[in-house]
Amino acid sequence: MYRSFIILFLLICVLPGCKGQEEVSEKNKPQAQQIDIGLIPEHNIFRQIERYQPLADYLSSKSGLNIRLKVLPRYGNIINNFISSGVDGAFFGSFTYVLTHAKLGVEVLARPEDINGISTYHGLIFVRKDSGIKSVKDMKRKRFAFVDKGTTAGYLLPVEYFHKMGVENYRTYLKEVYYTGTHEDAIYDVLNRKADIGAAKNTVFERLAAGDSRLKDELRVIERSPDVPENGLAVRKDLGEPIKEKLKQGLLAMHKTAEGQKVLKEFGASKFIETRDEDYEPVYKYVREINLDLQTYDMSEK
Repeated sequence: MYRSFIILFLLICVLPGCKGQEEVSEKNKPQAQQIDIGLIPEHNIFRQIERYQPLADYLSSKSGLNIRLKVLPRYGNIINNFISSGVDGAFFGSFTYVLTHAKLGVEVLARPEDINGISTYHGLIFVRKDSGIKSVKDMKRKRFAFVDKGTTAGYLLPVEYFHKMGVENYRTYLKEVYYTGTHEDAIYDVLNRKADIGAAKNTVFERLAAGDSRLKDELRVIERSPDVPENGLAVRKDLGEPIKEKLKQGLLAMHKTAEGQKVLKEFGASKFIETRDEDYEPVYKYVREINLDLQTYDMSEK
């Protein structure tokens, strides 16, 4: 009895001390390094966050980093944010990556592969089926909805198309050229007759068409670009090799865990694959064909 009393007394004295040590330990625990990742405006802001946030949360838990998403309202803001150290990396479209790599030396790490094993996309030029537009000849004095000067599908494709078809100045050839800011808006502007012709990436077109049958019923594709890499994560060159490796391996190993597979399914991918600069050769070819200087090119000019 006396021995039991002594043991109980010691436990009462020790337990508060243990709790205090835990509190001090938790308080002194180092904060996870924050990494800001930019998202380009393919869809509206809410859809972008809804799609990428589970991926960011997963990477944070596996890498020990605090990954914060930052939606960039315009494609041109990506380079501006890199210059001002606003973001550490971004999920770049193919042309935006090529531009930022040329100007700032960003390093691409990985990109998603879908359930069919496809890790590329292509650009589309489309019109309404009832528009009467079947070729470049029919486009004269019509309205064209581009996406942004920082996109392959929404800018490089139509510029190269007019160049290939012998149109020296598409701005004077067309009645109006304007920029929608997102692929989604370019598609719906043509569908809703705000524009006669539009350009956008096929993956956004197909994603929207899955929920809106009018796109396939009422729109017709008249040109497509070569395949280019799907939006990949690239980071600033001075981020630090350990952090680059954590991000890269975190993405490449996602499909090996049940938790990762769930996040990938919601994201619309089967896995992430390693990506290199040479994978963007189709974009570099476009750039050469239209004599575009990557070093002086200004995405903000309209």
